[in-house]
Amino acid sequence: MILLAEPLLFYMYIIAVAAMKHRPCWAALWPAKAKSGKKPAPAPFSSGKSGKVTKNPLFEARPKNFGIGQDIRPKTDLTRFVKWPEYVRLQRQKVILHQRLKVPPAIAQFSHTLDKNTATQLFKLLNKYRPETKQEKKARLDATAAATAADKEAKDKETKKPLFVKYGLNHSVALIEAKKANLVVIADDVDPIELVVFLPALCRKMGVPYVIVKSKARLGTVVHKKTAAVLTLQDVRSEDNKELATLVSAAKANFTDKYEEHRRHWGGGKLGNKSTTKIRLRAKAAGAPIPPVAA
Repeated sequence: MILLAEPLLFYMYIIAVAAMKHRPCWAALWPAKAKSGKKPAPAPFSSGKSGKVTKNPLFEARPKNFGIGQDIRPKTDLTRFVKWPEYVRLQRQKVILHQRLKVPPAIAQFSHTLDKNTATQLFKLLNKYRPETKQEKKARLDATAAATAADKEAKDKETKKPLFVKYGLNHSVALIEAKKANLVVIADDVDPIELVVFLPALCRKMGVPYVIVKSKARLGTVVHKKTAAVLTLQDVRSEDNKELATLVSAAKANFTDKYEEHRRHWGGGKLGNKSTTKIRLRAKAAGAPIPPVAA
């Protein structure tokens, strides 16, 4: 055992001496612990020179072209580029044309319509006196005929005339001229406007109160039609007299009394954004006072 142990100790001694001579290699096997602590913040203004980034000459810069049939546009609202149906384009062009052109007072007065709250009360009253449909009229006549057949004395009794809203341009004009109309309701979007352009003057001459409301289609729903240019309210039941008087006073205050004022004011003449901007730039370049922006 002693003979075997001595060579083993000798070899261990040689390895230890070699390790002392080559300390860096030995330290690599057991590295020293890193020092704990935070790194200092970098200097706010670095003194190093920033090198230029060299671009690859093989890649050429080509700006994007978002014209028709060119590069793909980014996702945006494309309402401006929609090809609308012809009737939509025509009604939009008509609105813009009425804003740009000078509109005579007789036509411009149709842009002053009844306010929303009063119009709501007006249509509530009109809906109470809607004309009867064909089915309702047939049922009423059948009931009257049955009652007459059952009671012969009913023939001598006078039946009351039903109260309905009158419609039709010629019928309404006849009622106005005869001063039998209590309230005339005119639509603001009648086409051609010449059909009703004389009605405000006629109503004022005959002393009949009138109002101008939005949408001929809304008037049409009252009388079971697609559209109606004018409606005339002739007589109402006793329980609705107060409501009618309120509407008549509102009609006189907003339309009849302001007829002369509306007759002196022209409409339209409003420029678009492009024209307004161009005029302001010209005035600024010429040193003239800059015109105010139209509301």
